Amino acid sequence: QVQLVESGGGLVQAGGSLRLSCAASGGTFSTYAVGWFRQVQGKERECVAAISRLGIIVYADSVKGRFTISRDNAKSTVYLQMNSLKPEDTAVYYCAADRGGWAVSKNLREYDYWGQGTQVTVSS
Repeated sequence: QVQLVESGGGLVQAGGSLRLSCAASGGTFSTYAVGWFRQVQGKERECVAAISRLGIIVYADSVKGRFTISRDNAKSTVYLQMNSLKPEDTAVYYCAADRGGWAVSKNLREYDYWGQGTQVTVSS
């Protein structure tokens, strides 16, 4: 069973930066695609970035040019560097792993394992 643990969330002023980490244990991390999702209460969970096992990357239009996803298979960790943060980026951020790692998807139903989430709050 794969376990995912997010860290790095917090409170930051608009224009600031945060780096989220998603550490995995169990399974074969290097073969998974991994996505970062966010959710605001009352709204659907949305994908902000995802990376396949081969390093193919997709971003949501709302974060392109501001967020960067990367992975370190040796550390079984995926990162989300978030720059130029805006109040509308405030959400709970989740990482998720897809065992079918060759493709990269923004569809949350494609993902098999989920972390517990980390709160990101951007003040104006």
